[in-house]
Amino acid sequence: MTLVNKVIRSVRSPSITTAYLFRPDRKLSIRTVMSQTGPATKKQRMDVKTIGTHNGTFHCDEALAVFLLRQTDTYKDASLKRSRDPAVLGDCDIVVDVGAVYDESKLRFDHHQRGFTEVFGHGFSTKLSSAGLVYKHFGKEVVASATGLEPSDKKVDILWLKMYKEFIEALDAIDNGISQYSSQEQPKYRNRTDLSSRVGWLNPRWNESTESQKVDALFLKASQLTGDEFLGRLDYYANAWLPARDLVLAGLSSRQNVDASGKIILFEHFAPWKEHLFELEAEQGISEDELPFYVIYPDETGGNWRIQAVPVSPESFDSRKALPEKWRGVRDDELSKVSGVDGCIFVHASGFIGGNKTKEGTLNLAKLALKM
Repeated sequence: MTLVNKVIRSVRSPSITTAYLFRPDRKLSIRTVMSQTGPATKKQRMDVKTIGTHNGTFHCDEALAVFLLRQTDTYKDASLKRSRDPAVLGDCDIVVDVGAVYDESKLRFDHHQRGFTEVFGHGFSTKLSSAGLVYKHFGKEVVASATGLEPSDKKVDILWLKMYKEFIEALDAIDNGISQYSSQEQPKYRNRTDLSSRVGWLNPRWNESTESQKVDALFLKASQLTGDEFLGRLDYYANAWLPARDLVLAGLSSRQNVDASGKIILFEHFAPWKEHLFELEAEQGISEDELPFYVIYPDETGGNWRIQAVPVSPESFDSRKALPEKWRGVRDDELSKVSGVDGCIFVHASGFIGGNKTKEGTLNLAKLALKM
């Protein structure tokens, strides 16, 4: 694949220029090349936008912020300057994570200054880092571009909020030193495999060289790491998670066709449904006495069918209406005898899930359970 020269940061000696190069898919690479020409012309400098951030030790938030900016039309070919010198940063078109200023109109996105309290909104209350700031202002464009959706498509808003909840917010919290939960107890284990930790490990060790060109090269590696994971997660939510929402919406809307009570939802294909169900119930304002109790769907691999009690919340082990107590922990023919339904496979001891060999058998179990 032909490399396209995009100078991101140049550290010049009389004969050598360190140039940061980008492939057309915007992945980063670095080459040291002999300087054959003089400094860039004024027109060339004006044509290339410049992103500024701080030099030295880097963190996940500005690494991702830079990557996200480079997914936009405005900054897709931008050069990068890593410095804390106000004069250097003053020449940048946009600055992230340094400068002690948050001002969208001036394209300054720092979060370290005294009095900074900006949050994402939409029900989120975690103070933003530079990643969250850039995502708040440029995230919809990034989502639309990466997914091929029109910016006005409602799905862009859904994915924008989903990616903040599941990906960006934790990075904001970690960078701002916000604990995930309050506890006086010592943790039972340490986790240093999260994205912020893995970016941190890319910094030079204490007994290694911190020469600027080396650290800048490592920063580009960190930026690509955060970006690859961001785009990978977005791809999942756009092409797997979001289509499941349509399936759940269809099942929720047609549940009276399955049973007049509206308490049973039938999916002809398996898909992750819990989170979508609770969100759609809230959006539609379904009253408590009309909430569904059971979901029926085909087993992912076994060719059988499942009945699952809807939990009281997406992550709860308690059900709105668990399967009958006398079925719990019983299996196969014995369960068929107890329930009066042929083809039974099992009901879990807690009553949250059960199985039958056929859709009809599973539906019969659900209808019986409603009356018990």
